[in-house]
Amino acid sequence: MNIPLFIQSDAIEPQTVVDTMSSAIAPERITLWQMALHGGWIMLVLALLLVLAIYIFVERYVTLSNALNGRDDGVFMEKIRSLVHEGNVEAARSLSKQTETPIGRMIDKGFSRLGRPLPDIQAAIENEGKLEVANLEKRVSLVATVASLGPMIGFLGTVTGMITAFQDMAHAGNNIDIQLLSTGIYEAMVTTVGGLIVGIICYFLYNLLVTRINKVVFELEVRANEFMDLLHEPA
Repeated sequence: MNIPLFIQSDAIEPQTVVDTMSSAIAPERITLWQMALHGGWIMLVLALLLVLAIYIFVERYVTLSNALNGRDDGVFMEKIRSLVHEGNVEAARSLSKQTETPIGRMIDKGFSRLGRPLPDIQAAIENEGKLEVANLEKRVSLVATVASLGPMIGFLGTVTGMITAFQDMAHAGNNIDIQLLSTGIYEAMVTTVGGLIVGIICYFLYNLLVTRINKVVFELEVRANEFMDLLHEPA
């Protein structure tokens, strides 16, 4: 018995069906800006804190780079040593005044105490060095503060977002759906991510500044010891 076969000429290919289903169920991608907008006012606070931290970092980094001054302080101390050995102390002090760096100001403080006991000179140099370091550390602690505040503020946004979600659930009664809760859930998740990002960036910037400050402190200690050794040398 022959069974007739009917072949439909416009049959849909399987691959076309798969592509159509994939495009139908594929979620709509959102940009980072759209995601940030879902975070609410918490994201604005985090953005302001990040801008503040970056501004402080740039300003302090430039100041610290100028303090190191191309790391030619060894040449500066050699000139000071040569002038002192020649007996030209006034020229040596004038050179230290003209050198607008923490090391130059510290050496100038030592010259201003010449004629006093060596312990007094050393104490004056150390005090000047501490003042210079304190000036270099201005506002650096704010970067560390932002690094700590970022995740906490993000967690605050998480809590407020969940509160919003539960409020929507309470007002919806039996008509609860995912779209109704999306606002609070978006705020909860996005602010957490934003707070962590701000904290990570600021923690990294803070450690960069601390590393630069430690380099300046090391240079100050080395040059202070060189100056005291110069004073102990025979005339």
